[in-house]
Amino acid sequence: MKLQQPIFAFFFSMALLPPYLCFSAVSQTRRPFSVISRAHATATSTTTRLSMARRDANMTPEEREVAVEKATKAMTSFSNSYIAKTKTRLCQDKSVPAVVIKGLAEHKVSLGAPLCPCRFYEDKEKEVREGYWNCPCVPMRERKECHCMLFLAEDNPFAGTETKITLDEVKELSSQA
Repeated sequence: MKLQQPIFAFFFSMALLPPYLCFSAVSQTRRPFSVISRAHATATSTTTRLSMARRDANMTPEEREVAVEKATKAMTSFSNSYIAKTKTRLCQDKSVPAVVIKGLAEHKVSLGAPLCPCRFYEDKEKEVREGYWNCPCVPMRERKECHCMLFLAEDNPFAGTETKITLDEVKELSSQA
């Protein structure tokens, strides 16, 4: 039996069920997830449900290119500051974080939020409203688990020594992928 997300949010916000006894609505595994994040996302999603649409639908190709450039710069800056804040590292192959940052920027322009580009979504707009996979995603914030390999712990076998990536590196490496 699969429960709908608002029911999960209700149970968690009312503290009727301990998180370790519930299934994650996303992964269908027994894992705790953020009570505040899910409950807040469900509560706020109803206000934006009707206004959500592709934000780049009315942009010319030139306007979209400028918006993606600006978002790429913002996401690169965000990634560098988040790496410093969480004491994580970049993947040893810098093309991996470059492509992820570019994907986050694309989603920021088209969806209005940096939705994780490494997952398949049946409904991207719904995922943006729920906020669970908006970067940094809940697994990263709670357990320092970044499946995109953008933010890696020191002990991760794919972690490199670098803690910064430049905008030029993001542009160059993501265009080669």
